[in-house]
Amino acid sequence: MLTTVEILKKVKELEIKSKRLTRHLFTGEYHSAFKGRGMSFREVREYAAGDDIRFIDWNVSARFNHPFSKLFEEERELTVMLMVDVSASSLFGTVHARKKDLITEVCAVLAFSAVNNNDKVGCIFFSDKVESYIPPKKGKEHVLYIVRQLLTIEPKRKGTNLNEAIRFLNGAARQKGIVFLLSDFLDGNGDQRQRAPRPASAPRSEPGFEDALKVAGKKHDMIGIKVYDKMDMQLPAIGMVEAEDSETGSRYWVDTNDYLVRTNYQQYFFNHTEQCKSIFQKAGCDLLHLRTDEDYVKILQRFFVGRHRPG
Repeated sequence: MLTTVEILKKVKELEIKSKRLTRHLFTGEYHSAFKGRGMSFREVREYAAGDDIRFIDWNVSARFNHPFSKLFEEERELTVMLMVDVSASSLFGTVHARKKDLITEVCAVLAFSAVNNNDKVGCIFFSDKVESYIPPKKGKEHVLYIVRQLLTIEPKRKGTNLNEAIRFLNGAARQKGIVFLLSDFLDGNGDQRQRAPRPASAPRSEPGFEDALKVAGKKHDMIGIKVYDKMDMQLPAIGMVEAEDSETGSRYWVDTNDYLVRTNYQQYFFNHTEQCKSIFQKAGCDLLHLRTDEDYVKILQRFFVGRHRPG
């Protein structure tokens, strides 16, 4: 557990890094990637060649016997919600960082990007229940509070229930917002967990959050960020090992030297990844993939730029 001094130091480090990335890499890109809630009326002015005739104000035009156009401006203020998986599997990591560390850093960057654009930021921490909810607010101090919570939260439960977390979002967030859902999506309530290698032909069960995500996707701009470790995908050949599921405590003996075991394990990961992609696609939502040893900055930047590019 981190001491107060270590927490403050880590918060400062994340603040400095996030601000640098926001200033030098994401300038304008975050702003361009996410449109405001709509257009608000600003004023009327005399009609000029090229104005859209749909925006002619016929009442004002009739009064002055001359065409006038309505001018609109984008409502920029947005609400950004971070949904953070704090289940026990987020503590896993074999290269560079744990999944939790990557999620914390990405959340800090997204929160500072939002606050730089004068947007509100909130946070939902979840395991197999909602552990904590921070309502959206503006300001640097609020973001620093969220970062401190990201670093120090100690969940009461170990499991994962994405359905419950998304249903909580649907009830709590009244207005349309931008929602980042950060998780490894290893949901103990229906999907294929990689507790131990199983035959690739084993019955596939559908993750249990599909319906809730469809509801959320109609209301919000939903972006899933699937965080995974290299060993989630590939078992090293290191002989017979005893593995423990961090969320259930179940133990398994696994012969990692067995080629078929390693192949099935990898296929299991690919099956789960395809399921997640399919669920997000059907819900009309985006899904990014971040590995703990990859450069998340490039992936986020590519996503922001891609969203802004016409067509």
